[in-house]
Amino acid sequence: MKRISLLILACCLPLFIAACGQGPQVAKVGAPAPDVSLVDLKGKTWTLSELKGQVVFVNFWATWCPPCVEEMPSMQMLHTVMPKNKFKMLAILTNDDPTLAASFAAKSGLTMPILIAPDNGVARQYGVSGVPETYIVDKQGVVREKFIGPAHWDSPWAIQMLAKYINQE
Repeated sequence: MKRISLLILACCLPLFIAACGQGPQVAKVGAPAPDVSLVDLKGKTWTLSELKGQVVFVNFWATWCPPCVEEMPSMQMLHTVMPKNKFKMLAILTNDDPTLAASFAAKSGLTMPILIAPDNGVARQYGVSGVPETYIVDKQGVVREKFIGPAHWDSPWAIQMLAKYINQE
């Protein structure tokens, strides 16, 4: 009987914890974005909550990921054309060597901040299932869009989508 009770407890405990709100929190469209604070390749600290009032493009990527590398030129173009005082792009390096990222950024002419996530903690906070994965956070700090896989970020649809959030009061 004692074994059965322990088995039931072991099976039900995760459900109980999740029901009480103690389970892992992940980024969800319509919910506040998990606040993160990371250092970029140049040594500057970026804290998401300090960027309230701006639309933030949060991209998880790696140099070993061909689709990530493929979308970087369009991300750079988007970074260049969007208003700097209303839009921030944060490229979060995931499961990769910062030295490789710095070399790739220099060769590719990337000027967007590339943040170093020393472990998978930030990716877990966001519920990232793979790279590339992108989140659009509005001026109030709420996740408004989630994109799994690469995109052409300098295309008219992407610029219009971001302009919609930039122009919201």
